[in-house]
Amino acid sequence: MKMALQRRHSGKDRKSPGAARSALRFNQGDHPFWWLCPVTIVLAVFYVYPVLEVLRTSFTDATLLDASYRYTLGSYRSILLDPALLQILEATFVFVAGSVIGQTTLGLLISLALQAGLKRRLFGVRAVRVTVLATWVVPGVASAITWQLLLSEADFGFFNAMLKFASLPPVPWLSAPWMAVWSATVANIWYGTALSVILLYAGLQTISPTLYEAAAVDGATAIQTFWHITLPGLRPTLLITVIIVSVLSLNTFEIVMPLTGGGPGRSTEVLALAAYNMVFYDFNLAQGSVLAVLMLLINLAVATTFWLLFRGSR
Repeated sequence: MKMALQRRHSGKDRKSPGAARSALRFNQGDHPFWWLCPVTIVLAVFYVYPVLEVLRTSFTDATLLDASYRYTLGSYRSILLDPALLQILEATFVFVAGSVIGQTTLGLLISLALQAGLKRRLFGVRAVRVTVLATWVVPGVASAITWQLLLSEADFGFFNAMLKFASLPPVPWLSAPWMAVWSATVANIWYGTALSVILLYAGLQTISPTLYEAAAVDGATAIQTFWHITLPGLRPTLLITVIIVSVLSLNTFEIVMPLTGGGPGRSTEVLALAAYNMVFYDFNLAQGSVLAVLMLLINLAVATTFWLLFRGSR
């Protein structure tokens, strides 16, 4: 009897192998850190550390010609007091604002046309969709070279050749400062519209078809349907699209560099190109880092502004 009680007592104390394994197993809900840790490490190594290093370098007088440097605020003073900074910011504003308005508007129109075409089962709609997406697959440098050939003022320039054929005077697409920045903006709109189409077309699919059916029963016109159903339903997607297009346009380098090189003068030298020229042409690593920090601050300001608008629209 005593031995039986001892065996029963020892059986209660021992845990089954399955229970022991479950006790050692982490619960995803209770310990989210262990699941986020790999992503955090990757972000810290490839994003946070470079940002901190650029920020540190901006407070020095480092150059690519001398390994020695000292900490100073002279680089910020030189950049902020440079009269060319205002021209760079003006070119950046025109380029980014024009790209955001153009890509968002054109992307919305193409998305609406694709949705209407698919709804009516029109021939060639899928081919148009593939063609639009193909512009996003083309590298930015190749797109810029193509636009340089189209806008060239030489005899082989396509647009001026068409104007000459129509007995119209040629246009200084890339040689006039006021025209060059708009030419670069148009090239960027053509290159980036495909991304807006992808985002906005996906947003259109989230709007319930029953809303359109109810509007048709009530006799709403196409403009009324767009204004009271489509636009409110797309508002979150539109804001996200504007944020992404703004950040990408502000950081664009591969379109402007092959197309204009920042010229004529500095009329198309946007912030990204100015930072590149400062480091690799003037060999001034510190002042190039200052321009990079300025780009980061503008990116954060733009993203924060639209995030606040997005919060207010929910």
